[in-house]
Amino acid sequence: MSLTITVIGLGQMGGNMALTLKAAGFEVAGSDVFEQARSRLAAQGLTVVAPEELPASDVYLLSLPTSAHVREVIEQSPGLLALAPKGSVIVDTSTSDPAVTRELAEKVIAAGLLWLDAPVSGGPKGAASGKLGMLLGGDEHTIERVSPMLEAMSAKRTHVGGPGSGHVVKLANNYLCAAHLLTTAEAVAMAAKAGVDPAACLAGLNSGSGRSAVSEVNFPEWILSERFDSGFTTGLMRKDLRLARDAAEQLGIPSPLLQAVVDAWHANPEQPSDSDDFNHITTPILARASQAEEQS
Repeated sequence: MSLTITVIGLGQMGGNMALTLKAAGFEVAGSDVFEQARSRLAAQGLTVVAPEELPASDVYLLSLPTSAHVREVIEQSPGLLALAPKGSVIVDTSTSDPAVTRELAEKVIAAGLLWLDAPVSGGPKGAASGKLGMLLGGDEHTIERVSPMLEAMSAKRTHVGGPGSGHVVKLANNYLCAAHLLTTAEAVAMAAKAGVDPAACLAGLNSGSGRSAVSEVNFPEWILSERFDSGFTTGLMRKDLRLARDAAEQLGIPSPLLQAVVDAWHANPEQPSDSDDFNHITTPILARASQAEEQS
């Protein structure tokens, strides 16, 4: 089945996803509220349109910063509820508030459209290579309908439940990632203070039960290399942690460790700043170990 796709949100993730889908042979248009983003993708060969000129498509793929932006695209006149052809699919790859997602999914389905939340991991590199990981929240019929698109975008897809479930699991994942950055940095700092080279420490951790994607990927790729160019910002991680905390509170679940991680990430808004790469949360922890070593 040939799908026509409109990608809404042409940032690092959405823009790369659009180009990947175009390269895979799909008919793709892209849209963004910022003319600069549209011009950048047009220069790379993508068909772009202004937000008020969205074409009729089989799929509307959203890659937006927050649930508020998703709501605006869907509901604000003329939003997708009014513009999208009956039977078309709205796929939200953003990391959104699950409560808002479920509310919007009900409205989308009531309007004769189909819904899939499909938050992604793998960063801009994964989006550009078609090697993203995707968590899918929706029914199996909808997933089957857009499976050619999903296969072109991702290396791994996990169906975790109905609408909103993808966003629930994504928040759980990002909570663990945020926690692992803190705990792994403290473990590496402790080892460094005891005279163990950080790279050797990580090799040891990654051979044992303490390993994680943070120790296996983030530390060598972005932290020890001091590149800090993952494409995901501290501000976005802070937003996701607040969403995870709010979701736990709405469910009435005591989550003292989650709250401690939220507090740690918000303790100093300038170190790192919201615009910094999220891996910079480890910098003050590792720096304290270096300072202690110099003073000893």
